[in-house]
Amino acid sequence: MITCFIRYELDPYKHAQFGEYAQAWGQTIPLCGADLIGYFAPHEGSNTVGYGIYNIDSLASYEAYRARLAADPRGRENYEFAQHEKFILREDRMFLKNMSLPHAALAKP
Repeated sequence: MITCFIRYELDPYKHAQFGEYAQAWGQTIPLCGADLIGYFAPHEGSNTVGYGIYNIDSLASYEAYRARLAADPRGRENYEFAQHEKFILREDRMFLKNMSLPHAALAKP
């Protein structure tokens, strides 16, 4: 299992559009095969950084998921919405592996 961690640089005057974008992914991402943890928008502090986080089995699974997402009408509509509204100024994506996972097994009685 790997975690896709997306960092967004946002237009500080378009938070409502990022919220709409996040809501749309909240339904579409799980239907296309990833385990969505969530989309996070600025609340306090920096008003230009947001995050999207989801789990996926492997990089091979990620490639298949991305193909399904691009073929999904809701996915295409959300991509087009972001391009039209221009609330995302930059997007950085990285894949992380949870190195503290054994703690969950140790905490169980």
